[in-house]
Amino acid sequence: MTAVDQRPVPAPAEPPRRRPNPLLALLRNSWRQLTSMRTALVLLFLLAVAAIPGSVLPQRGVNPEDVRDFFTAYPELAPWLDRIGAFEAFSSVWFSAIYLLLFTSLIGCITPRLVDHVRALRSRPPAVPKRLSRLPQHTVVPAPDGGVAAIAETLRRRRWRVVVRGDEVSAEKGYLKETGNLIFHSSMVLLLIGVALGSWYGWSGNRLLVAGADHVFCNTRQQYAEAKLGPRVGDDLPRFCMQLDEFDARFLPTGQPSYYQAKVTVDENGGAPRAAEFSVNSPLRLDGANVYLLGHGYAPVIRYTDRYGRSQTSAVPFLGTGDMGLTSEGLAAFPDANVDPATGERNRELQVAFDGLYLPTAPQQGPFTRSEHPTEQNPLLGLVAYQGNLGLDAGIPGSVYQLDQRQVRNGRLTEIGSRELRVGESWTLDDGSKVEFLGSEPYIVLSVRYDPGTNLLLISSVGLVLGLMGSLFVRRRRVFVRLLPTGSADPANGSPTGGSSLVEVGGLPRTEHPGFADEFAQLVAALRDDRPAGKTDDAPAAREGAE
Repeated sequence: MTAVDQRPVPAPAEPPRRRPNPLLALLRNSWRQLTSMRTALVLLFLLAVAAIPGSVLPQRGVNPEDVRDFFTAYPELAPWLDRIGAFEAFSSVWFSAIYLLLFTSLIGCITPRLVDHVRALRSRPPAVPKRLSRLPQHTVVPAPDGGVAAIAETLRRRRWRVVVRGDEVSAEKGYLKETGNLIFHSSMVLLLIGVALGSWYGWSGNRLLVAGADHVFCNTRQQYAEAKLGPRVGDDLPRFCMQLDEFDARFLPTGQPSYYQAKVTVDENGGAPRAAEFSVNSPLRLDGANVYLLGHGYAPVIRYTDRYGRSQTSAVPFLGTGDMGLTSEGLAAFPDANVDPATGERNRELQVAFDGLYLPTAPQQGPFTRSEHPTEQNPLLGLVAYQGNLGLDAGIPGSVYQLDQRQVRNGRLTEIGSRELRVGESWTLDDGSKVEFLGSEPYIVLSVRYDPGTNLLLISSVGLVLGLMGSLFVRRRRVFVRLLPTGSADPANGSPTGGSSLVEVGGLPRTEHPGFADEFAQLVAALRDDRPAGKTDDAPAAREGAE
């Protein structure tokens, strides 16, 4: 016999544990946090907070005149707000970062939930639990005529998804709740996509258009007072030209506007000119652009005759000061005045400008500082004349609606007089030149815009409402029915029934549903009372498991 080796066999060595990669762990945890529902709600709240500056403060893309007035009213605060992009809130870096993170978070939330919801829609209701008495709602009632088939038919008529397994019936209802959640979150994604499309491929521009054939506006970037083009938009804008023919403005006795309508002549893509009308709430729809009416005002027509007898006539737009009477301020500059006809040289020290205040309805007695009504009932034009170097050749940008006060402070411009003029009156200056107030022309403020994401924004808005309604008002719940044979014990008290067959019914709300007890009671009453004719226990098995 051979000797048996009694030495202990050493245990196999454990494989070395793999040390987790810290970078992968960090990325995985960060992705889980970003795609959690809590993070999505926080980002949605931050997006709403980030939109407050765009709603409270004036925006350059909508009304640059209000931005200019804000800088004038708050000279210390406005530059700081401008540095953080408060006047272009919806295109700022911080706003873009928030909605990009929200977009990523929503995609990460929706994708797995959509997969689970599709599986739930394709799956059948679960089997009946063994102990229905443990469910929140439970009762035992006499079985209806027709047995299981009648019970299934009653539930189907009430729009329950039903599956029959032998003597048991499982039914489920309320899948639209999760559908509403998915529609709501998908609509949020569409909303963000629409905003992104509008930011990348959209453009807008503001333009002041005076009535008359001498003031035709064509859609080129150079003719806009303020233009904003998306990064994917070139200078080749849609081709159209527009002329303001007539403007109708009506006001209440208090001065509040009640009706605005502009009549224009439009020439699109070199075609035949056509007449068009639009108002504040009814923009003009053109091929590739929409024209919105933002406001209106008056452009006093001023004729200036210099010392050499040369006349220049100009309709000068005056901007409103913000009062109900449409008191307006403006600047009429004549840099080419007083040119020596013998030499043709322009003396910059003899340039003339008039700083003006226009009152559509001036009071009967002074002081003439404020208009009493926005309609032209008693027009009055107050002018302050300046002579000297206007500084237009210095290359420094400035406003065409306000006098450069730096030229006045440094002595390059000198005030030479002031006068109030009514329509038809003239004023002869000391050097023999003359200024006349001939009347006024209306002007309108236009905002020309193109936003390719408008349709997506509309669809997403409807989806948000429908999805929210489905999520709030639909409750998911389940009902289970088991047919008890004759002579079986009543699960409620353990006593034998001894009579006709009974059915045991249990109900389970999947979410909080205060009204489920009443719904369950109505359903039990329907199961007990319904007696569908011609229904027997021998219903086709194919129909029993169809849903």
